[in-house]
Amino acid sequence: MADTRDFLLEIGTEEMPSAPLMNAQRQLSKLVAGKLDEAGLAHGEVRTCSSPRRLTVIVSGVAESTSEVNEVKQGPAADIAFDAEGRPTKAAEGFARKAGLTADQLVRREGADGREHVFAELHVDSKPALPILSEISETTIAGLQWPNYRSQRWGSEHATFVRPIRWICCLFGSEVVPVTYADVTSSNTTRGHRVLGPGEHVVSEPSAYEAVLESAHVLTERRRDEVIRQGIEKIESEMDGCHVETPKGTYEEVVNLCEWPTVLVGEFDEEFLKVPHEIICDSMLSNQRYFPIYDKDGRLTRKFVIVSNADPRCNETVIAGNERVVRPRLDDAKFFYEEDLKVPMDEFVERLGKVAFQEKLGTMLQKAHRMEALAPEVCTEAGDAAEAKLAARAALLAKADLVSQAVVEFTNQQGVMGGYYAAAAGEPEVVSRAITEHYRPRFAGDELPGDTVGKAVAIADKLDTICGLFAIDEPPTGSSDPFAVRRSAIGVIAMLRTLEGVDLKGLIAKALRSYAEQGLEFDAEKVAADVESFFAGRLASIAKDEGVSPDTIEAVSSVGVIDPTQFLARAHALEDARAGETEVFDDLATAFARASHLTDATLGDDVDESALTEPERALLAACKKGAEKVASTIAEADFTSACAALADLREPIDQFFDDVLVMDDDTKVRENRLRLLNKFVGVFRDVADFAVLSRK
Repeated sequence: MADTRDFLLEIGTEEMPSAPLMNAQRQLSKLVAGKLDEAGLAHGEVRTCSSPRRLTVIVSGVAESTSEVNEVKQGPAADIAFDAEGRPTKAAEGFARKAGLTADQLVRREGADGREHVFAELHVDSKPALPILSEISETTIAGLQWPNYRSQRWGSEHATFVRPIRWICCLFGSEVVPVTYADVTSSNTTRGHRVLGPGEHVVSEPSAYEAVLESAHVLTERRRDEVIRQGIEKIESEMDGCHVETPKGTYEEVVNLCEWPTVLVGEFDEEFLKVPHEIICDSMLSNQRYFPIYDKDGRLTRKFVIVSNADPRCNETVIAGNERVVRPRLDDAKFFYEEDLKVPMDEFVERLGKVAFQEKLGTMLQKAHRMEALAPEVCTEAGDAAEAKLAARAALLAKADLVSQAVVEFTNQQGVMGGYYAAAAGEPEVVSRAITEHYRPRFAGDELPGDTVGKAVAIADKLDTICGLFAIDEPPTGSSDPFAVRRSAIGVIAMLRTLEGVDLKGLIAKALRSYAEQGLEFDAEKVAADVESFFAGRLASIAKDEGVSPDTIEAVSSVGVIDPTQFLARAHALEDARAGETEVFDDLATAFARASHLTDATLGDDVDESALTEPERALLAACKKGAEKVASTIAEADFTSACAALADLREPIDQFFDDVLVMDDDTKVRENRLRLLNKFVGVFRDVADFAVLSRK
C-alpha cells in the first residue's frame, strides 16, 4: 500500500460574512474530494472547519502518489472496427475515444472468442502527489462560488474572492505545498486572533492545526458553538428559569462573527419594556445580534446576551459599549411605535390605496376589501355567523400596518404590530388577535390562528392571492413561486381541516367574483377549475405524506371532492378498508371496472324488476340498500361505513357476472341488464372511482 500523509489547505482572509462562509464551507469538501478522486489520488476522510478569517479543509491519508495504471480493454471485432479499405469506423472511433486514445492507437489481435478484435492498451505512469495537490488547491480557491455576494479584488490583481486573501497555509504532511493565488503564496503559517494571538503561528503538520489555532485564541466553529451554548445555559440557570431567545439564523451568524467567544449579559433601560417586545427583540437581533432574555413567565426582561470577540479582560468595557450602542436603536423602535399610535387604523387602511399588491391585481386596499367580503363567508359556513361582522372588520384592518413606520422598519412584524394598533384603538380583542395571527401558518407545522375569526381572515388572505394569480394566468411553476402560493394552499387546507362545513369550491367562486367585480377580465369557469385542480394536487401530496397509496388517492381524486376534511377522510377510510379486506376490495375493483366498461349512460338506471332473474334481483336489492347506506353515511361524513357498504356489493356482483350473460341477444333483456349495471356503478359515484384500483 502506498505511503500516505495528511493534507491541509487554509485560506486566510479579511473577515467573511456568515452566510457566504457557510455556503463556501459546504462547497469546499465536495470540491476537494471530487478533484482528488478525479486525479486518482487515494484519500481518507475530508472535513472542513472555519472562522470569520479562514476557510479550511483537512484530508486524512492522502497517497503520496497516484497508482500506476496498466490496463487492456477489448473493443469491437476488427471487421466492425475497420472498413474494407482499412479506415476506422465510428465503432472504432467511439471505443478509442472512451479509452482516451485515437483510432490509430488501437491494437489488433485475437480475442477470447477466437475472432480478431481491436484493443486499447492503456498505461499511465504514477505521478507524485505534491504537484497535483498544488493544482487542486489553486483551482479550488478559484472555483468557490459566492451566490448573492459580490467578490472582491485587491491590489493590482484580477483574481477575486469574497474578501481579500491575506495568507494561505497549505501542507502535505510537514511539507509546504506550493500554492499561489492572486498575490499570495502559501507557507506553513497561520494567523491567530487579531488581539489575543496576533501574528503568524507555525503549523508543523495538519494534525497539529487545530491545536495551533486554539493556542492562538482561535476556535473552529464546532468549538465556538459549544462555548456559546454553554455560556447561554449558564446564564439561564443563574437567572432562575429565564430563557434566552436564539433564532437559528441569528445564532449561526453570531457563531461566525467571532473566533474566541465570551458570553456576556447587558441591560437596557426599563422604559423600553413599554414598547411591544417583538420590535424590541427584532431590533436587538437584526441590528446588533444580541439575544433577548425572557423570564420564566414569558415576559421580556431588560437583560440581553452579548457574544464578544474581544479580550475577556475588557468585558466590563465591552458590556458598557454595547449598552450604549443599543439605546439609540431601541429609541428608534419606541419612536416608530408611538408615532404609529397617533394614526387611526382607518387612515392606515386608506393609505393602502397607494401600495401595490400586484401589478395586474391592484392595490393592497383593493385586496383588503376583497378579504373583507370573503372572511365573513368563511365564518358563516363554519357555524359562527354571529362573528361574521368581526371577521369582516379584522379582514379590512389586517393589512393596515403595512404602511406603519414600525413595519416599514421591522418588516418581520407585519400583522403583529397591526394587532397592537387595533387593540390600542379599542377594537375587540378577537379582531386584534385575528390581525396578529392572519399570516399563520407561515410554514409547514406552524401554529394555526387560534379561533374561527382568525382562521377566516387568514383563509381570505391566502385564497385571494391564489385565485388572483390564477386569474391572471401566473400560477406557480416548478422554478418560480414568488407569492408562496403553494405554501398558502397548504395553509388553507390545514385551517379548513379544523372548520367543518366550509365549502372550498364556493369560497373559490366567491373570491373570483370579487376580482370580476373589480374589473379583472378572465374565464371564471376555467380559472375556478384550475384552482380546484391545484388544491386537489396539494391534497394528493398531503395524503401521500400521510401514508395513503397513490391508487387510492387517484380513486378519491376522481370524484372531484376538494374539501380537505372530506378528501382526506375518504382517502384514509378507503385505504384502511383495502388494508383490512384486501381480497374483497381487489375483487370489487375488478368487478367495478368490468361493469363500468359495459355501462351505457344513455339507458339510465330504471330497471324493470319483473324481467329479472334471481342473481339480478339479488344485485338490485344490494344496490338499493348500498345506495341508501352510502348516501346516509356520506351525509354524516362517515366514510368508513360508506366503504363497508360498498364491500357488501362484492358477493352479489360476483354472482351476477358468474350466472348472467349481460350482452344477451334479446335487446330488451340486454338493455335491462345494462341499466342494472348503471345502478351498480352509480352506488360508487360519490365515494371513489374503483376502476383506478383495478389497474394495480
